[in-house]
Amino acid sequence: MNIFAFEFRKYVGSLAVWIGSIVGLLMMFMAFYPVLAKDAAILDLFLEHYPEELLKAFGMGGELSLASVAGFFAFSFAFTQLVIAAQSAYYGFHFVSVEERERTADFLYAKPISRASILAAKYAAAGLALFLTNIGVWAGSFLAISWFRGDATYELWPVISLLLTVPVFQLFFFSFGFLVTAVSKKTTGVIGPAVGVSFVLYMLNALRRIIGGELLGLLSPYYHFDPNVILQAGQWEPFHAGISIGAIVVANVLAVRFYLKRDMSTAI
Repeated sequence: MNIFAFEFRKYVGSLAVWIGSIVGLLMMFMAFYPVLAKDAAILDLFLEHYPEELLKAFGMGGELSLASVAGFFAFSFAFTQLVIAAQSAYYGFHFVSVEERERTADFLYAKPISRASILAAKYAAAGLALFLTNIGVWAGSFLAISWFRGDATYELWPVISLLLTVPVFQLFFFSFGFLVTAVSKKTTGVIGPAVGVSFVLYMLNALRRIIGGELLGLLSPYYHFDPNVILQAGQWEPFHAGISIGAIVVANVLAVRFYLKRDMSTAI
C-alpha cells in the first residue's frame, strides 16, 4: 500500500475548495480597487469617518494608502491570511487524528511498516497539499493585481517578499494543530478548532493594533508577517520571523515525540 498516495487522495477534494476560496477572495477584494482608486480624495474622506480603532483593527490607516496597489493588496491579503491559517490548522488537526476519529487506526498501524514511516508519509502528503495551496496563493495574487490595477504601478519585490512568508505562515498553524492532536487523548472535531485558533490569533493581533505595544503581537503570526509592514519595508522583520520559525521547530519536535509514544484509539 502506497501510504503517501493514499493520504494525499484525502486532500484532493478539500484542496480544490480551499484554493478556489483563496483565489476567489483575492479576486473579489481586488475587483474593488479600480473604483476606489479613481479618486483617492473620496477614499480618504470615507476613511476619516471611521473610528481610528476600527481602522487599526483591520490594518487600515497606516502609511500605505489604500489608493495604491500595494496598500489595497495589503488590506486584501490580511483577510486572505485568515483563510490560509484556517486551512493549515485544519490539515494539522486532521492529518494524524483521522484514523482515531474514524476508528481505522488498527488497520493502518497493523501494516508491516513503522509508525515513524507512516508519519513521514502523512507529513509529506499534507506538505504537498500546502505547497499546492501556496502556488494557488501566488497565482491568485498576481492575477488579481494584474487584472485590476489598471494603469497603477507597484514594486514587484515587496509583493514577492510577502508571498514568500506564506509557507512559514502555513507551517505555524499546521504545526499547532499537529501538536494539539498529538498531545490530546481524543480529538472529536477538526474544523471548529482550526477556525477557532486562526480567528483568535487574528483578533489578538487586532487587539494589539488598538491598544499598542508589542507583547501581544509576539504571540501571533499575523503580526510576524503583517502585510502592511512587509509591503512597505520590502522584507521580513527577522526577529518576528525567527519567533514563528522557532515555534514551528519546537511544536514539530514535541508533536513527533508525543505521537510516536501515544496509544492509538482503534476500532471498537
